[in-house]
Amino acid sequence: MSNGQWYPPEWPDRIRALAAGTLTAATPRRAATVMLLRDAPDASGGGLEVHMLRRRTSMAFAAGAYAYPGGGVDPRDDDRQVRWAGPSRQWWAERLGVPEEEAQAIVCAAVRETFEEAGVLLAGPAPDSVVDDTTGARWQADRQALIARDLSFAEFLQRRGLVLRSDLLGAWARWITPEFEPRRYDTWFFAAALPAGQRTSDDSTEADRTVWIGPDRAAAAYDRGELTMMPPTIATLRTLSGHRTAHDALAGAASRDLTPVLAQARLEAGEVVLSWPGHDEFTKHIPTGGSN
Repeated sequence: MSNGQWYPPEWPDRIRALAAGTLTAATPRRAATVMLLRDAPDASGGGLEVHMLRRRTSMAFAAGAYAYPGGGVDPRDDDRQVRWAGPSRQWWAERLGVPEEEAQAIVCAAVRETFEEAGVLLAGPAPDSVVDDTTGARWQADRQALIARDLSFAEFLQRRGLVLRSDLLGAWARWITPEFEPRRYDTWFFAAALPAGQRTSDDSTEADRTVWIGPDRAAAAYDRGELTMMPPTIATLRTLSGHRTAHDALAGAASRDLTPVLAQARLEAGEVVLSWPGHDEFTKHIPTGGSN
Protein backbone atom coordinates (compact mmCIF):
# COMPACT_ATOMS: atom_id res chain seq x y z
CA MET A 1 0.00 0.00 0.00
CA SER A 2 1.67 3.25 -1.14
CA ASN A 3 -0.65 5.63 0.71
CA GLY A 4 -2.49 5.66 4.02
CA GLN A 5 -5.85 4.30 2.88
CA TRP A 6 -7.55 2.29 5.61
CA TYR A 7 -8.36 -1.05 4.02
CA PRO A 8 -9.50 -3.93 6.31
CA PRO A 9 -8.14 -7.36 5.36
CA GLU A 10 -11.59 -8.96 5.62
CA TRP A 11 -13.08 -6.77 2.87
CA PRO A 12 -12.32 -9.09 -0.11
CA ASP A 13 -14.08 -12.08 1.48
CA ARG A 14 -17.06 -9.97 2.51
CA ILE A 15 -17.33 -8.49 -0.99
CA ARG A 16 -17.36 -11.98 -2.51
CA ALA A 17 -20.02 -13.10 -0.02
CA LEU A 18 -22.18 -10.08 -0.86
CA ALA A 19 -21.83 -10.81 -4.59
CA ALA A 20 -22.74 -14.48 -3.97
CA GLY A 21 -25.83 -13.55 -1.98
CA THR A 22 -24.59 -15.12 1.25
CA LEU A 23 -24.12 -11.80 3.05
CA THR A 24 -27.02 -9.56 4.02
CA ALA A 25 -26.19 -5.85 4.10
CA ALA A 26 -26.67 -4.16 7.46
CA THR A 27 -28.89 -1.07 7.66
CA PRO A 28 -26.71 2.04 8.01
CA ARG A 29 -27.01 4.04 11.19
CA ARG A 30 -27.36 7.83 10.94
CA ALA A 31 -24.22 9.70 11.96
CA ALA A 32 -22.57 13.11 11.82
CA THR A 33 -18.95 14.24 11.83
CA VAL A 34 -17.45 17.73 11.96
CA MET A 35 -14.37 19.20 10.32
CA LEU A 36 -13.48 21.70 13.03
CA LEU A 37 -11.47 24.53 11.46
CA ARG A 38 -9.34 27.44 12.63
CA ASP A 39 -7.02 30.02 11.15
CA ALA A 40 -3.49 28.88 11.91
CA PRO A 41 -1.38 31.03 14.24
CA ASP A 42 0.87 33.44 12.34
CA ALA A 43 3.91 31.77 13.87
CA SER A 44 3.07 28.56 12.00
CA GLY A 45 2.90 30.29 8.64
CA GLY A 46 -0.82 31.00 8.65
CA GLY A 47 -3.48 29.34 6.55
CA LEU A 48 -6.30 26.96 7.43
CA GLU A 49 -5.99 24.11 9.94
CA VAL A 50 -8.34 21.24 10.74
CA HIS A 51 -8.65 19.33 14.01
CA MET A 52 -8.06 15.58 13.65
CA LEU A 53 -8.05 12.66 16.07
CA ARG A 54 -6.24 9.34 15.77
CA ARG A 55 -8.63 6.56 16.74
CA ARG A 56 -7.35 4.23 19.45
CA THR A 57 -5.98 0.89 18.25
CA SER A 58 -8.53 -0.82 20.51
CA MET A 59 -11.46 0.62 18.51
CA ALA A 60 -13.57 -1.89 16.57
CA PHE A 61 -13.96 0.47 13.60
CA ALA A 62 -11.03 2.13 11.76
CA ALA A 63 -8.53 1.56 14.57
CA GLY A 64 -5.45 3.77 14.21
CA ALA A 65 -7.01 5.93 11.50
CA TYR A 66 -7.12 9.72 11.62
CA ALA A 67 -10.64 11.14 11.60
CA TYR A 68 -12.75 14.10 12.70
CA PRO A 69 -14.96 14.26 15.80
CA GLY A 70 -18.13 12.34 15.02
CA GLY A 71 -20.48 9.52 15.85
CA GLY A 72 -23.99 8.14 15.70
CA VAL A 73 -27.24 10.05 16.07
CA ASP A 74 -29.04 9.73 19.40
CA PRO A 75 -32.69 8.88 18.56
CA ARG A 76 -33.81 10.84 21.62
CA ASP A 77 -32.92 14.03 19.75
CA ASP A 78 -35.58 13.28 17.10
CA ASP A 79 -38.43 13.72 19.50
CA ARG A 80 -37.65 16.67 21.72
CA GLN A 81 -37.26 20.12 20.22
CA VAL A 82 -34.34 22.19 21.44
CA ARG A 83 -33.76 25.93 21.57
CA TRP A 84 -32.47 26.66 18.09
CA ALA A 85 -30.69 29.52 16.32
CA GLY A 86 -29.82 29.85 12.64
CA PRO A 87 -31.55 28.25 9.66
CA SER A 88 -34.84 26.58 10.56
CA ARG A 89 -35.32 22.85 10.99
CA GLN A 90 -37.26 22.87 7.71
CA TRP A 91 -34.30 24.50 5.95
CA TRP A 92 -31.96 21.86 7.36
CA ALA A 93 -34.38 19.08 6.37
CA GLU A 94 -34.28 20.28 2.76
CA ARG A 95 -30.49 20.72 2.84
CA LEU A 96 -29.83 17.26 4.31
CA GLY A 97 -32.59 15.49 2.39
CA VAL A 98 -34.36 14.05 5.44
CA PRO A 99 -37.58 14.69 7.42
CA GLU A 100 -37.53 17.67 9.77
CA GLU A 101 -37.22 15.68 13.01
CA GLU A 102 -34.29 13.73 11.58
CA ALA A 103 -32.60 16.95 10.52
CA GLN A 104 -32.72 18.20 14.10
CA ALA A 105 -31.22 14.95 15.39
CA ILE A 106 -28.41 15.00 12.81
CA VAL A 107 -27.49 18.60 13.60
CA CYS A 108 -27.67 17.80 17.32
CA ALA A 109 -25.34 14.84 16.74
CA ALA A 110 -22.81 17.07 14.97
CA VAL A 111 -22.77 19.60 17.82
CA ARG A 112 -22.84 16.93 20.55
CA GLU A 113 -20.01 14.85 19.09
CA THR A 114 -17.84 17.94 18.69
CA PHE A 115 -18.36 18.67 22.38
CA GLU A 116 -17.84 15.06 23.47
CA GLU A 117 -14.68 14.41 21.45
CA ALA A 118 -13.09 17.85 21.15
CA GLY A 119 -14.53 19.79 24.10
CA VAL A 120 -15.85 22.49 21.73
CA LEU A 121 -19.49 23.56 22.05
CA LEU A 122 -21.44 25.32 19.27
CA ALA A 123 -24.10 26.73 21.57
CA GLY A 124 -24.65 29.81 23.67
CA PRO A 125 -27.02 31.42 26.20
CA ALA A 126 -28.63 33.52 23.43
CA PRO A 127 -29.23 33.10 19.68
CA ASP A 128 -26.32 35.41 18.86
CA SER A 129 -23.82 34.15 21.45
CA VAL A 130 -21.59 31.16 22.05
CA VAL A 131 -20.04 29.92 25.30
CA ASP A 132 -16.44 31.06 25.61
CA ASP A 133 -15.08 28.42 27.99
CA THR A 134 -15.98 24.75 28.38
CA THR A 135 -13.27 23.81 30.86
CA GLY A 136 -13.90 22.95 34.49
CA ALA A 137 -15.34 20.07 36.48
CA ARG A 138 -19.02 20.73 35.73
CA TRP A 139 -18.48 20.87 31.96
CA GLN A 140 -16.38 17.70 32.16
CA ALA A 141 -19.13 15.94 34.11
CA ASP A 142 -21.66 16.89 31.43
CA ARG A 143 -19.35 15.62 28.68
CA GLN A 144 -19.01 12.27 30.44
CA ALA A 145 -22.77 12.01 30.97
CA LEU A 146 -23.33 12.65 27.25
CA ILE A 147 -20.68 10.10 26.26
CA ALA A 148 -22.28 7.49 28.54
CA ARG A 149 -25.72 8.41 27.09
CA ASP A 150 -26.94 9.07 30.61
CA LEU A 151 -27.96 12.50 29.32
CA SER A 152 -29.46 13.39 25.96
CA PHE A 153 -28.18 16.46 24.17
CA ALA A 154 -31.62 18.08 24.32
CA GLU A 155 -31.63 17.60 28.10
CA PHE A 156 -28.12 18.99 28.35
CA LEU A 157 -29.04 22.14 26.45
CA GLN A 158 -32.17 22.65 28.54
CA ARG A 159 -30.30 22.12 31.82
CA ARG A 160 -27.67 24.65 30.79
CA GLY A 161 -30.14 27.12 29.29
CA LEU A 162 -28.32 27.03 25.96
CA VAL A 163 -29.34 27.67 22.36
CA LEU A 164 -27.96 25.39 19.64
CA ARG A 165 -26.18 27.48 16.99
CA SER A 166 -27.01 25.68 13.76
CA ASP A 167 -25.75 28.72 11.86
CA LEU A 168 -22.20 27.84 12.93
CA LEU A 169 -22.35 24.63 10.89
CA GLY A 170 -22.03 24.15 7.15
CA ALA A 171 -23.13 20.85 5.56
CA TRP A 172 -20.21 19.55 3.49
CA ALA A 173 -20.69 15.98 2.25
CA ARG A 174 -22.54 12.71 2.79
CA TRP A 175 -20.95 9.25 2.70
CA ILE A 176 -22.58 5.87 3.31
CA THR A 177 -20.52 2.92 4.55
CA PRO A 178 -20.24 0.15 1.89
CA GLU A 179 -22.85 -2.62 1.96
CA PHE A 180 -20.26 -5.28 2.79
CA GLU A 181 -19.19 -3.60 6.05
CA PRO A 182 -20.64 -5.11 9.26
CA ARG A 183 -20.81 -1.62 10.86
CA ARG A 184 -22.51 0.81 8.52
CA TYR A 185 -23.14 4.54 8.84
CA ASP A 186 -25.01 7.11 6.79
CA THR A 187 -22.77 10.04 7.69
CA TRP A 188 -23.25 13.75 7.09
CA PHE A 189 -20.02 15.75 7.16
CA PHE A 190 -20.12 19.31 8.44
CA ALA A 191 -17.63 22.16 8.69
CA ALA A 192 -17.44 24.53 11.67
CA ALA A 193 -15.02 27.18 12.90
CA LEU A 194 -13.50 27.02 16.39
CA PRO A 195 -15.44 29.65 18.42
CA ALA A 196 -13.46 32.53 19.91
CA GLY A 197 -12.33 31.80 23.46
CA GLN A 198 -12.73 28.03 23.20
CA ARG A 199 -9.94 25.53 22.77
CA THR A 200 -9.93 21.86 21.88
CA SER A 201 -9.42 19.15 24.46
CA ASP A 202 -7.06 16.22 23.97
CA ASP A 203 -8.86 13.82 26.34
CA SER A 204 -11.22 12.09 23.91
CA THR A 205 -12.14 8.57 25.02
CA GLU A 206 -11.90 7.38 21.40
CA ALA A 207 -8.57 8.96 20.42
CA ASP A 208 -4.96 8.52 21.55
CA ARG A 209 -3.73 11.64 19.73
CA THR A 210 -5.19 14.92 18.51
CA VAL A 211 -3.63 17.46 16.17
CA TRP A 212 -4.31 20.73 14.39
CA ILE A 213 -2.91 20.35 10.90
CA GLY A 214 -3.13 22.05 7.52
CA PRO A 215 -5.26 20.06 5.04
CA ASP A 216 -2.53 20.02 2.38
CA ARG A 217 0.06 18.86 4.88
CA ALA A 218 -2.22 16.10 6.17
CA ALA A 219 -3.07 14.95 2.63
CA ALA A 220 0.64 14.84 1.73
CA ALA A 221 1.34 12.71 4.81
CA TYR A 222 -1.49 10.38 3.75
CA ASP A 223 -0.03 10.12 0.25
CA ARG A 224 3.33 9.12 1.78
CA GLY A 225 1.63 6.45 3.92
CA GLU A 226 2.39 8.29 7.16
CA LEU A 227 -1.22 9.00 8.17
CA THR A 228 -3.96 6.38 7.82
CA MET A 229 -7.43 7.59 6.85
CA MET A 230 -10.71 6.17 5.60
CA PRO A 231 -11.78 7.25 2.08
CA PRO A 232 -14.38 9.79 3.31
CA THR A 233 -11.81 11.47 5.55
CA ILE A 234 -9.08 11.97 2.96
CA ALA A 235 -11.66 12.86 0.29
CA THR A 236 -13.21 15.64 2.39
CA LEU A 237 -9.76 16.75 3.54
CA ARG A 238 -8.70 17.29 -0.06
CA THR A 239 -11.77 19.48 -0.68
CA LEU A 240 -10.52 21.92 1.97
CA SER A 241 -7.50 22.67 -0.19
CA GLY A 242 -7.74 26.15 -1.64
CA HIS A 243 -9.65 27.57 1.32
CA ARG A 244 -7.28 29.91 3.12
CA THR A 245 -9.42 30.72 6.18
CA ALA A 246 -12.15 29.08 8.25
CA HIS A 247 -14.57 31.81 7.19
CA ASP A 248 -13.81 31.13 3.54
CA ALA A 249 -14.39 27.40 3.96
CA LEU A 250 -17.71 27.90 5.75
CA ALA A 251 -18.86 30.28 3.04
CA GLY A 252 -18.15 27.55 0.49
CA ALA A 253 -20.27 24.98 2.34
CA ALA A 254 -23.49 26.35 0.85
CA SER A 255 -22.53 25.13 -2.63
CA ARG A 256 -21.33 21.68 -1.57
CA ASP A 257 -23.08 18.69 -3.17
CA LEU A 258 -24.64 16.35 -0.61
CA THR A 259 -25.38 13.49 -3.01
CA PRO A 260 -24.50 10.34 -1.00
CA VAL A 261 -21.26 8.57 -1.91
CA LEU A 262 -21.58 4.78 -1.66
CA ALA A 263 -18.91 2.28 -2.64
CA GLN A 264 -19.75 -0.15 -5.44
CA ALA A 265 -18.33 -3.64 -5.99
CA ARG A 266 -18.57 -5.41 -9.35
CA LEU A 267 -17.11 -8.51 -11.01
CA GLU A 268 -14.87 -7.70 -13.96
CA ALA A 269 -12.33 -9.93 -15.79
CA GLY A 270 -11.78 -12.29 -12.88
CA GLU A 271 -11.56 -9.54 -10.30
CA VAL A 272 -13.80 -7.77 -7.85
CA VAL A 273 -13.49 -4.07 -8.58
CA LEU A 274 -14.25 -1.86 -5.59
CA SER A 275 -14.88 1.80 -6.38
CA TRP A 276 -16.34 4.98 -4.93
CA PRO A 277 -18.20 6.97 -7.62
CA GLY A 278 -16.39 10.22 -8.33
CA HIS A 279 -13.31 9.19 -6.35
CA ASP A 280 -11.06 7.15 -8.61
CA GLU A 281 -8.11 7.19 -6.19
CA PHE A 282 -9.85 4.65 -3.94
CA THR A 283 -10.50 2.00 -6.62
CA LYS A 284 -9.26 -1.48 -5.63
CA HIS A 285 -8.89 -4.59 -7.80
CA ILE A 286 -9.29 -7.82 -5.81
CA PRO A 287 -8.69 -11.29 -7.36
CA THR A 288 -11.77 -13.50 -7.09
CA GLY A 289 -9.81 -16.67 -6.42
CA GLY A 290 -8.86 -15.94 -2.82
CA SER A 291 -8.12 -13.37 -0.18
CA ASN A 292 -6.27 -10.17 -1.11
